[in-house]
Amino acid sequence: MSDTMESRIDLLRKKRESVMQGGGADKLDKHRAAGKLTARERVSALVDNGSFQETGLFAQHRATLFGMAGKDMPADGVITGAASIRGRLVHLASQDFTVAGGSAGELHSIKVAEIMIQALKTGSPFVFINDSGGARVQEGIDSLSGYGKVFYTNVMLSGAVPQIALICGPCAGGAAYSPALTDFVIQTRKAQMFITGPQVIKQVTGEDVTADELGGPDAHMARSGVTHFIAEDDQEAILLCQKLLSFLPQNNLEDPPLQPGDYTYQSDAALTDIVPVDGKRPYDVREVILRVVDNADFLEVQSGYAPNIVIGFARVCGRSIGIVANNPSQMAGVLDINASNKASRFIRFCNAFSIPLVTFVDVPGFLPGLEQEYGGIIRHGAKMLFAYSSATVPKITIILRKAYGGAYLAMCSKDLGADRCVAWPTAEIAVMGAEGAAEIVFRKEIADAGNSAEKRKEMINNYREAFSNPFVAAGRRLVDDIIEPSETRRYIAQSLEFLLTKRELRPSKKHGLIPL
Repeated sequence: MSDTMESRIDLLRKKRESVMQGGGADKLDKHRAAGKLTARERVSALVDNGSFQETGLFAQHRATLFGMAGKDMPADGVITGAASIRGRLVHLASQDFTVAGGSAGELHSIKVAEIMIQALKTGSPFVFINDSGGARVQEGIDSLSGYGKVFYTNVMLSGAVPQIALICGPCAGGAAYSPALTDFVIQTRKAQMFITGPQVIKQVTGEDVTADELGGPDAHMARSGVTHFIAEDDQEAILLCQKLLSFLPQNNLEDPPLQPGDYTYQSDAALTDIVPVDGKRPYDVREVILRVVDNADFLEVQSGYAPNIVIGFARVCGRSIGIVANNPSQMAGVLDINASNKASRFIRFCNAFSIPLVTFVDVPGFLPGLEQEYGGIIRHGAKMLFAYSSATVPKITIILRKAYGGAYLAMCSKDLGADRCVAWPTAEIAVMGAEGAAEIVFRKEIADAGNSAEKRKEMINNYREAFSNPFVAAGRRLVDDIIEPSETRRYIAQSLEFLLTKRELRPSKKHGLIPL
């Protein structure tokens, strides 16, 4: 064939088509038969139709040892590029398990790090779809060096652009640390993530565990707290990613997107019946949240981890907000180590990306016990104090019922910088519950009384009237107002509007030292 432009274009098309086949038709079919999308199908499903511009399609490794010389690895096992999701720019990487098990070699990781740098330069979110057997051992320390470049770049992006990791297959060894450095991890039912696999654990410790028990989505949701969302399959993971991005700004210099609509402030009488006046009766705080936010649309984060506290994204009159709420239906809404870590990380994310924080308070205190004290509840609880105090975004606090002791302060009290702090008529704001306080303050009176039970009841009522009601706190200016439950949405919406231009200066310093 003569050397013409047409012949060269024809060669280009053939090479492109060959690379597009990844590990080959057989491996692609096997991947689909396992109920998974291929790497390229995941990209196509995630981004707007026709918007993906790939970079590094013809990348080739340079390894020569251990049978690697001349070995063809299309795109070096990872697809990278830029696209739009619902019209907004993103940069992404998608590992191809059909090419050497998606193993990460030197060039593989360089491609990922380079597209991450493009996300940073353009101020756009980065999405990493993980499906990899781990480091490409044939490349030795070059493979480790590649991981290091990815980790370093994860940290460069942190707090500047949102980072989301989708775990759609194996994510083993050092590969698991990149998702851990991102902001949100979405894991499918067919995926596992761990540092050391079941075989190594069996060899070293003698413990028997399956891959799913060790690193499946339930393990990382309920026990480790690594996973933020569980998806049944690849398609649901992609939908979750798209929805999550809809609440977030492109970067830390932009405001979150405003969703247009015809919104109302109308009162909601149904809120009056959700929270029992009796502080010992449980209820699910999500019932309150769903009635306050737009269209009952609440994207809960880490729903299966530390369920005594609820976090997630929603909108009020089209404005994105981050919600933190005690949940009295779980452990009475108490703050423990896991709840403190869960909330603190979320608070700091919202602050980094200018998302206002709305806090619903019904907390009896920090969880007592040896396990909590030895586990460092002092240190972990202090993270919430640090996170809220250092946050400069608009902070709105609604005290629904109990607000006791240090946990009251930790749930964004006025003294921790809440811009608006209001209470419902059911609020009890005190050092501790009236029952416990009466036993301490009036111990002698109760002991000396002829009818100690009656005297105890009297002293409890006296303490409650003196301290455990919202009017005392309002009188001390610890709450700005006492509102009817039905007016909660109106109050939050107006506060968000009034705080839109909030600016808060802090001391000049490299960074604060959160008690990690």
